[in-house]
Amino acid sequence: MTVSKLTLTCQLFAASAGLWFGSPNPVQAFQVTADEQKSNRADRELTQKIRQSLVADKSLSTSAHNVKIVSRDGQVTLEGKVKSEDEKKSIEDKAIEVAGAGKVTNDLTVSSK
Repeated sequence: MTVSKLTLTCQLFAASAGLWFGSPNPVQAFQVTADEQKSNRADRELTQKIRQSLVADKSLSTSAHNVKIVSRDGQVTLEGKVKSEDEKKSIEDKAIEVAGAGKVTNDLTVSSK
């Protein structure tokens, strides 16, 4: 019991000092996840149109077809692994074509496997 109180005290102190213990990478703690997808119709339709555009492109890999697309208030975030820089660019271009310039954040990574 004493250890957990000490741990809680340290975490509260760290939080008040602006330190972060929840994730090894504090930036990840603020990234958009699929469960944060808004349920409003416009964002659902935006995500759906981008997904349809990706799936329709048979030159893209299965990994590219399955990237995470999250739309929130018209802003789109792309996450996941793709096979090449060309795929990464192609997915971003398709998302921009649907969502508009300046509305897409490309967090895709190129997998070496």
